[in-house]
Amino acid sequence: MPDIDAMLKGARDAMTVSRVFGEPIERGEVTIIPVAQVQGGGGGGGDREQNGGGGFGVRARPVGVFVIRGDSVEWKPSIDLGRALSALGLVSAALLLRGRRRRGRCCRRR
Repeated sequence: MPDIDAMLKGARDAMTVSRVFGEPIERGEVTIIPVAQVQGGGGGGGDREQNGGGGFGVRARPVGVFVIRGDSVEWKPSIDLGRALSALGLVSAALLLRGRRRRGRCCRRR
C-alpha cells in the first residue's frame, strides 16, 4: 500500500507559497518579487489485496512581478506570447469567416 502520509507531505511541500512568490530580487532601491500561478492535483487508490498507488502533479506558470520602489508597489503582468498569438489567430479566423459570409450573401442577391 502506498505511504499516504509521505504522498500528502510531498503535495504540501509542492504547493507552498514559495512556489507562488519567488525569492525577492533587490537591485539598488528596487525590489522585484516574481509571481506564478500554481495548480496541482493528485489521486490514489487500492484494491482488496492491499495493492495500490497514487500520484501528484504540479503545474506552474509565471504571471508577473511586483516592483517595489520605496513606498510604491507596481504590478507588471508577464505576457504569454503563445496565448496572445492563439487569441490573435482565433480573432483572425472569425473575421475571415464573417467576411466570407457577407460576400456570399451579397453575390446571391444579384
